[in-house]
Amino acid sequence: MNGIGIPADPRAHVASRLARAAARPEAWIELRPEAEIAAEFEETCARASAGEHLPLAGALVAVKGNIDVAGLDTTAGCPAFAYRPDRDATAVGRLRDAGAVVLGATNLDQFATGLVGTRSPYGAVRHATDAARISGGSSSGSAVAVALGVADVALGTDTAGSGRVPAAFHGLYGVKPTKGTVPATGVVPACRSLDVVTAMAADLALAELAVAIMSGPDEHDPLSRAMPEASATLVGAPRIGVPRPGQLGELAPGWAEAFGAACARYAASGAELVEVDIEPFLDVARMLYDGAFVAERYAAVGAFVDAHPGEVDPTVGGIIGRSRDIPAWRLFQDFERLDVARRTAGAVFADLDALLLPTTVEHPTLAAVAADPVGVNSRLGRYTNFANLLDLAAVAAPAGEVDGLPFGVQFVGPAFSDRLLGEVARYAR
Repeated sequence: MNGIGIPADPRAHVASRLARAAARPEAWIELRPEAEIAAEFEETCARASAGEHLPLAGALVAVKGNIDVAGLDTTAGCPAFAYRPDRDATAVGRLRDAGAVVLGATNLDQFATGLVGTRSPYGAVRHATDAARISGGSSSGSAVAVALGVADVALGTDTAGSGRVPAAFHGLYGVKPTKGTVPATGVVPACRSLDVVTAMAADLALAELAVAIMSGPDEHDPLSRAMPEASATLVGAPRIGVPRPGQLGELAPGWAEAFGAACARYAASGAELVEVDIEPFLDVARMLYDGAFVAERYAAVGAFVDAHPGEVDPTVGGIIGRSRDIPAWRLFQDFERLDVARRTAGAVFADLDALLLPTTVEHPTLAAVAADPVGVNSRLGRYTNFANLLDLAAVAAPAGEVDGLPFGVQFVGPAFSDRLLGEVARYAR
């Protein structure tokens, strides 16, 4: 099939989608004019119907506000930082070339610093169905746009879990590809060496398709790299690592049981579950903010934060500002620890197809985050912070509900195991 589905009336389709955006206006920083979107969407659908190969024809896309879209301000969640690019980010341009039509720029935790979705002068992004709870960040608006049915697929970025936590809170799939396989050209960096452009969708195949189309080296991104042509695929029943008893730590009420039920479904489908010591991974997760690597956030936007203290979210400014004075020797100490941890992770994955974990630990209320913004955020990254430091791929997947709200898990694997992780995620579906 050419495209994801061509509607009978493209203009009415666009109007219907944009009407849904009114339910959570704070999810958007800037929407393109409806007439402009409708004209482009109608033209793209017509080209696909005429036989032009456009695999994403019919797809409406939301783009996180730290990723360039030509003609829209790139703000990174900070109006004073805004600039208007004259060309799309490489990832966005590749989606458009494949037939996708961009709706607009979505809200985010400022400078992609947070997992909560509340650190923005454009407003705290509330959950799509429970306005008392957070949407999850930093790709907050992107997740809400998909969850409300405004966008078919949304782009986020994931440095510490920002493409997976909001997906989990909304019952979506969040595909975090291997670092560098999707170029970061035209993306405002949070931590340049760790940032990953991600895709969220209600359908795993669509999220994977978007990532595949965005992937491939780009001469303008020195960290971009190619996915090997012969990447790993699933052979027989998967071997899935799960935490040893007692290693999950404190979870929200009902979440440990939900995770146990997810593990049981995979075991019942024939997967072999193998207990794994996840403490080395959790130790690396703590290094992302508690160690010296946070200084890379200062390298990215520290000069702007110093020059515009009144324009920066206080929590974001505190995190970035404090990293200014981290001594270089601490970074080299952390690099040494990370070298050891990478060898440990490599040994774990040598005998597994994937590691299965909860995506996060709880779904906080807006009030809880306001009362303890740093503490709550730190807890939310328990299972996600380590992935990019260890050069791992990950897929967040829905795994039922607890008290009427989505519960999610994630499958984690070594670099370039992206296709394999998708196959494992589908194994018990």
